[in-house]
Amino acid sequence: MKLSGSTRITLRTVALLYLFGLLVVPIVIILFRTFENGIGAFIDSISTPAAISALNLSLLIVAIVVPVNVVFGIVTALALVRGRFPGRGLVQAVVDLPFAVSPIVVGVSLILLWGANGWFGGLESLGFKVIFGLPGMVIATLFVTLPFVVREVEPVLHEIGEEQEQAAATLGASRWQTFWLITLPAIRWGLTYGVVLTVARSLGEFGAVIMVSSGFPGVSQTLTLLVHSRYIDDHNTFGAYSAATLLMGIALITLLLMTLLDRKRSTT
Repeated sequence: MKLSGSTRITLRTVALLYLFGLLVVPIVIILFRTFENGIGAFIDSISTPAAISALNLSLLIVAIVVPVNVVFGIVTALALVRGRFPGRGLVQAVVDLPFAVSPIVVGVSLILLWGANGWFGGLESLGFKVIFGLPGMVIATLFVTLPFVVREVEPVLHEIGEEQEQAAATLGASRWQTFWLITLPAIRWGLTYGVVLTVARSLGEFGAVIMVSSGFPGVSQTLTLLVHSRYIDDHNTFGAYSAATLLMGIALITLLLMTLLDRKRSTT
């Protein structure tokens, strides 16, 4: 369908106004409130023990979640693309489940499973605390980030086919050699893109994490929970804006990295 010049301009104007009102204005307000007292006040706000602990915990969760999702994502994608087995459709549905289920529901489900009165609550008596501790926060983040690596690697596996892998097997390569030398290099861009998406979602997750976290500063408080705590509990608006700006800066770096990788993948 060919659009007239005036129609194209109108559509672009509407789209730009929508993005401006939805994204640009809130970001500008946050940045203004953050730096209205100077960059020194911002640095002081994000260098408190609570803020440093929240940043370290967020990065620790990312460091745990990403490797687990990489291994699970590759294995699952290979099984779905290369395998034919009963229940394959069910696995596909389970992978997409985090897209459909509210993170709050995920948090409640984890409490019912791992809480003191849950199915696996007996582990607390053995000294292994899941809910209101790091393990519960990691499990919640793993669930909400589960699909990203799988859904980025899966179409790449469809695209490359099985010819090169079959040729390597014919020449005597083992399955591990075939995967390491043929499959992994072929899926590297899809895998990298999935990792970047996983990092971004892990850093910004709030709904599932707040349900399984005690929220105590320095104990189990991520950056997103720090923003919530400062704004709602402490009524520290400036501190909340500062923490949000720090989180936004990390997200921006992740977004830029994702964009660069996407461009490089397109030219490769």
